[in-house]
Amino acid sequence: MGGSSGGPRSIGDVKGLIERAKVELRGKRNVFISFAYEDLNEVNLLRGQAKNENSPLEFNDWSVSEPYDSERASYIKQKISERIAQSSVTVVYLSPHAAASKWVAWEISQSLAAGKKVLGVYSGQVKPTSSFPAISKNGITCVPWSDLATTIANLN
Repeated sequence: MGGSSGGPRSIGDVKGLIERAKVELRGKRNVFISFAYEDLNEVNLLRGQAKNENSPLEFNDWSVSEPYDSERASYIKQKISERIAQSSVTVVYLSPHAAASKWVAWEISQSLAAGKKVLGVYSGQVKPTSSFPAISKNGITCVPWSDLATTIANLN
């Protein structure tokens, strides 16, 4: 009844599984944040929200400052894909820089392909008017920064 071949068995990314279990036990959502490197200072403010114990958010970041087509692009894409897989939702920080970023567009497509929920977030109360094809093409919900935690908490 259900024997084994006797060889060693791999259960996959144990470190990732442990981190995911920790997040689930705390009742938080592990969030991959996609943004243009030029927006790093604003995004750091957003990350600060996760430091509050009452926040339902925990950000997973692997910032990329290299060009999309750099020599290390394949390695960077592999690492980002792993982070996306460990997350329950991807949040895209909306800005003119992000709208023009090939990395952000790629991260959105990877997140959707992995079956992850994707949300756009913007500072202030007015949604940016920049053309953001990856957001509009995929019908991604966009919310102000102040509504992000509530929106994520209400995701299925």
